[in-house]
Amino acid sequence: CLILIGQPAKSLDRAGLRQAVGSDPVIFVEGGHTTAGDEQAPLDEEAVIAAVCRHRDKVAAFAVAGYFAVRNPSHEQRVREIIRAESGLPVTCAHELSSNLDAPRRALTAVLNARLIPLLQHLILAVQDFQQDMGIESPLMVVKGDGSLISAETALNRPVETILSGPAASVVGAQYLAGEGDVIVSDIGGTTTDIALLRDGQPVLTMEGATVAGHRTMVEAVAVHTVGLGGDSEIRLDDEKRLVAGPR
Repeated sequence: CLILIGQPAKSLDRAGLRQAVGSDPVIFVEGGHTTAGDEQAPLDEEAVIAAVCRHRDKVAAFAVAGYFAVRNPSHEQRVREIIRAESGLPVTCAHELSSNLDAPRRALTAVLNARLIPLLQHLILAVQDFQQDMGIESPLMVVKGDGSLISAETALNRPVETILSGPAASVVGAQYLAGEGDVIVSDIGGTTTDIALLRDGQPVLTMEGATVAGHRTMVEAVAVHTVGLGGDSEIRLDDEKRLVAGPR
């Protein structure tokens, strides 16, 4: 469930937000701030409580995005408190994922993060259970999309930052193996080939944000070009008897 604070309905038509939300519920409430961080309208807490109570048994998580919350996050933080008190469900606040302007893209990133929380939670808890069964006491770390590491606890709250973590890990590993500063990395897997660059020993990142299912997020991640060709790709002849490799 996406809760938009002080944002007009037309914001859904920007950044592919409407398509990303799909049939999931979207709630508009009064509130938000100005470019200077001043309150443009009081937060309608009663509307927030009503919305949470109406949807808490139908959704797995909430995403919250306030107008100019990067200048003043108080309304997002208050809505998070209400959601946790009324539902106990995971909450993603958009201001915690990016400090850049562009409210619809921040909301989009928050929606994707909220959707990923239950999935990554299942994975991390399963790995931690396995560690306990095996008597492994080392901390569990997760690779981010820029190749750096975060704790499992941080990843549970901000799973969207792990987008493209696979190619990022490959780039970091390739730098260690090659021992060179400038490297072209080609990671050929079963279904795809990921191509990325190392410059001066550091992964080249996409500053405009990683693209997920056609949606441009505000997640800083490795700049990777993916081709639908891998070790398990089908080699066949097309209708004109030409040799074709993949993407099937």
